[in-house]
Amino acid sequence: MFGAAPKYDRALTVFSPEGRLFQVEYALEAVRRGTLAVAIKSKEDVCLAAQIKIPSILMDADSIDKLFQIDEHIGVAISGLHADSRALINYARVQAQSFRLTYDEPVRLNMLAKSIADMKQMYTQYGGIRPFGCALFFIGIDAGGTQIFTTSPSGIYRSFKAYAIGTGEASAREYLIENYKEEMPFEKIINLALNALKDSIDEEATKENIRMAYIKGETKQFHMCNKQEVEEFLTKLT
Repeated sequence: MFGAAPKYDRALTVFSPEGRLFQVEYALEAVRRGTLAVAIKSKEDVCLAAQIKIPSILMDADSIDKLFQIDEHIGVAISGLHADSRALINYARVQAQSFRLTYDEPVRLNMLAKSIADMKQMYTQYGGIRPFGCALFFIGIDAGGTQIFTTSPSGIYRSFKAYAIGTGEASAREYLIENYKEEMPFEKIINLALNALKDSIDEEATKENIRMAYIKGETKQFHMCNKQEVEEFLTKLT
């Protein structure tokens, strides 16, 4: 892909003879090269686990963000360019709060995902700009039940029961296909997410390089796990 058709990737709005937009494909490649994130839902609960890369021993690992809270009932993981992700996360937070102020109820995740996807698609059709080089991986519990949504740099958004994005996504998805069942309790979906992550990354999973969050059906509140909780979940793995 890279360098194969240089005259077609110099402008965002120029299609190749095969009908491809290379700038959008480059953005998708940035997502695939991001660190791995795995989300799984059951009928009652939903969880999110993600790897972070610590590029230098001099860096404070606590300053590396991979998971973010959007609203009380919605969280997100990012894959790809962090700066692009941060801009979209701020936009998503504004949309969620604007919905609350307008309708006096929490935003539905499918509506929020569509809003983000619409914004991304706009950045694939005008000259002088570039696509967002990131994917947002949402989890939430709303009036429609437990939810997992992804948004692609191309503007596509999809709902899943279990999914993985980032480096090692193919291996993680294969593991999920083989082991996922809808009727799983909270502890099982946590274990499945961590096992899928451990099976697909190139380093040992520890409390330092794994981030976790979940939403339980009984509270419907997004909870970001601290290092002690992550360590406890890792030690309970079977």
